[in-house]
Amino acid sequence: MRKNFELTATRHKPDRQVELVKSEINKYVARERRKDLPEDIDFWDFDCRCGADAKTAEAVHVSTIGKEIDKAYQAKAATVYVEIIAKPGIRLKKEKNDDFEDDKVIDDDGYDDDDESDDYEEEINYND
Repeated sequence: MRKNFELTATRHKPDRQVELVKSEINKYVARERRKDLPEDIDFWDFDCRCGADAKTAEAVHVSTIGKEIDKAYQAKAATVYVEIIAKPGIRLKKEKNDDFEDDKVIDDDGYDDDDESDDYEEEINYND
């Protein structure tokens, strides 16, 4: 979806118009997520851009589009450009970290047993 949305409308109050724009965008994203996934794909990902127009639009995450529309409304913009392109996403498996030490025991003071930080006490002089 590539679209310029009007933030000022004669039929609706400005706050209501902004909510209508955000609602339309959320419906579009939900509709795209409901589409059937190809066999090797884990989820639908989105490339999103938002700005005053197509030339000045910046890349944003899909979850921050509403905040970007609110920023445009606060800046008294008459329109906002939103571009949302669905793309296939593949979830990457996290590698198991063999360097992680499971047998470390944390003391009550929050330090490891091996750490010498619990032997050190800083002397504070409040009379200066």
